[in-house]
Amino acid sequence: MSNSPPTSTVEEDSDQQAETISAEELAAQVELLTEENQRLRDEYRRARQASHRRTALGMAGLGTLAGLGGILFPSSQSVLFALAGTGLFIAVLTYFLTPEQFVSAAVGERTYAAHAKTGAELIDSLGLSEHRLYLPTEKRPEESDGNGGIDGGIRLFVPHHREYGLPDSNQLKSMFVVTADERQRGITLPPTGAGLFDEFESMVDDPASELPELAAQLADALVEGFELVENATPEVDIDGEQVTIGISGSRYGGVKRFDHPVASFIAVGLAREMQQPVTLETTTTDDDRTDYVIRCSVGDNQADGQMDNQAIEQADNRVDGRRRGMFIPWSDDGRS
Repeated sequence: MSNSPPTSTVEEDSDQQAETISAEELAAQVELLTEENQRLRDEYRRARQASHRRTALGMAGLGTLAGLGGILFPSSQSVLFALAGTGLFIAVLTYFLTPEQFVSAAVGERTYAAHAKTGAELIDSLGLSEHRLYLPTEKRPEESDGNGGIDGGIRLFVPHHREYGLPDSNQLKSMFVVTADERQRGITLPPTGAGLFDEFESMVDDPASELPELAAQLADALVEGFELVENATPEVDIDGEQVTIGISGSRYGGVKRFDHPVASFIAVGLAREMQQPVTLETTTTDDDRTDYVIRCSVGDNQADGQMDNQAIEQADNRVDGRRRGMFIPWSDDGRS
């Protein structure tokens, strides 16, 4: 009589052992990949820092050579000593101001993508219009708390109705704008471009007060200052008070998305310096040299006239299918 274990039991033990080995191997591979990923990050950071420090050493070498040349050639001493001082000064600055951390454009774009999706879903759920307006608040930043708060003295207003009106500045403090005038209802949010414009103001001594010069400064900051785009070409219609900027090579993806940093920065900058409402429109283009066109109309461009009851009812019906389980301030239940 054979004492060998049943075939089914042996197969089950083998399967369990294979599963155990497979799980252990996967865990080991995950650990190895994690370590390799961290090693590559550290190596990339060291490589970037090494590049800056090699530049610093090169400038230090040139400064030292110029200093020695000043000693060996007294006739050119003043020029060579000046070059030596300049080279050594730049070397010190470059070495000690080498950035310790680098944030890739991909990381920033993914961070913004969550904000864009949230804004788009909010607008769709509330049935808001397609208009985007950047409105100055009651006080300029320097007149309030010194830094303008998170919105920098500008709020992004998305009206409920297509035939909209502009709410008073004191209505812009809260997210939901609920007024007696149906045309002025909507939502207001802090724009992504507010922080960028604060940084822009620290980069330039004095932002231009005239529209053409200001548009040129803002476009230049996108390319040279923040490196958010590869190219930005501004055009200004002074009579119509409209600024058009062609954008190519956006490092934060599609510029048509909700409150995109590139378009938001332009609109916030114009609204802050002109102290007027700015209507923003972003479109794509088939031009080989331009990917997107940002149009900013400066001034009060609100629709004229009052909405009749039928127009209000039609606009409200756009959100009927989205109201279930959601409080909407300007809905029938929340309407004052």
